[in-house]
Amino acid sequence: MNPKKAELPSLPIHSTRHTHAVLQLEAGASMKYIQERLGHGSMQITADVYSHVSKKIEHDTMDKFEEHMKNVLE
Repeated sequence: MNPKKAELPSLPIHSTRHTHAVLQLEAGASMKYIQERLGHGSMQITADVYSHVSKKIEHDTMDKFEEHMKNVLE
């Protein structure tokens, strides 16, 4: 399908790489796995670029924290 016919914006290839890395994080992949998959020399590089908090990661983290606190308070 031609992106222009679908009226989709063109994206630089780096955008798809970034999206892939963030989706991997949201799915629970380890930073080490993502570092190796992207070919970065260190996890620090990967973390610096890709570890910003997405809405899904924020929501999932808060759910885990709330569940943890319920267990602590019981």
